[in-house]
Amino acid sequence: MTLTIDDVMNPAARGRSLSRRAEEMPASPIRKLAPLAELAKARGTRVYHLNIGQPDIETPACMRDRLKTLESTVLEYSPSSGTPEFIRSLQSYYERRLGMQLAAGQILATTGGSEAILFSFMAVCDQGDDIMVVEPFYANYRAFAAMAGCNIVPVVSRGRDGFHLPPRELWERALTPRTKAVILCNPGNPTGTVYNREELDDIANFCREHGLFLISDEVYREFVYDGRKAISALEIEGAEEFVIVVDSLSKRYSACGIRLGALVTRNGELYDACLRMAQGRLSPPGLAQFIAIGAESLGDDYTRGVVEEYQRRRDVLFEGLTSIPGVFLQKPEGAFYCIAKLPVEDAEDFAVWLLTDFSHEGATVMLAPANGFYVSPLGKSEVRIAYVLKEEDLRTSIQLLRVALEQYRLK
Repeated sequence: MTLTIDDVMNPAARGRSLSRRAEEMPASPIRKLAPLAELAKARGTRVYHLNIGQPDIETPACMRDRLKTLESTVLEYSPSSGTPEFIRSLQSYYERRLGMQLAAGQILATTGGSEAILFSFMAVCDQGDDIMVVEPFYANYRAFAAMAGCNIVPVVSRGRDGFHLPPRELWERALTPRTKAVILCNPGNPTGTVYNREELDDIANFCREHGLFLISDEVYREFVYDGRKAISALEIEGAEEFVIVVDSLSKRYSACGIRLGALVTRNGELYDACLRMAQGRLSPPGLAQFIAIGAESLGDDYTRGVVEEYQRRRDVLFEGLTSIPGVFLQKPEGAFYCIAKLPVEDAEDFAVWLLTDFSHEGATVMLAPANGFYVSPLGKSEVRIAYVLKEEDLRTSIQLLRVALEQYRLK
């Protein structure tokens, strides 16, 4: 058919199409198999969820009980930057936890850590700019980059090195003329890696020399094991103007559903830009901020108890997985995740098979295929496992995996 000038000027004649952003938006490797899990449950199969970082630890009563004291008869907008009470609670937390005094104008309340990452990407990148990240990385960074119109540029780390930072020459090789920032997750999701001070100083020097921002995703800051300490990027000397910290209450207090986090920076210009974005979305969740203030009554004993619980779960998982022939992983140092290499060619096919064809004693396991945590064609035989279940359920899950791998190899 030949189009006339009138046809060309008529959008309906050209046909409708989605944006490139919509087409490039990746599916979540953490959630994309969820429909298969629901079908398995409908068949009567119990599914042990090792695919998602949803803790089963009780949200502290001091937070839940705050709702009983709510006297407001109108649930109104909160300030775009966060309520003064919530911001003060975060100031108190940073002073107590890191010995650091931050001004109210350096902390921006966000809808989860996710919005803090999205704001950071949009604040430092123009369309087509690059963000460098250690691979494997939290899969949703790709989604935030797609929304912000920027690109993820991976720098590959190795499982045999515990996924610690790659050498400087690999960073220099991956640098492009459009690189604007580095994003790190410390402690790491999906790897469980905890970067030491020397590594953070090295990456800060790299950012300083190349005029890059350093976005530090620290939502698992509390969860470090075997006597380690997580170093915040806020503690790096001379990095005040280029460090952006992403924080969240989701994992710290087992309160994922309140969707409350924070963006922290000493760069006033960047803070103001992100505040204008926050004004555009009106306000972070007011009820969540009201609930969160209850955490002020929690002492160090609460955090210590939760960390000890996760360390026990880590030990159960590591000992169990490494006893299965052909499974390889390094012992996680923090967070509550690990990347495990399985004796299969295609871990995604295995993860699907677990939900569609496998059941042992009425149960199966749901995993997150690790290829979704890579940009490069790696991770095909790896999975990410979240050890957020109680020890008894973890032991059952490990036994299910042992039986499943034996059957899968014979199919």
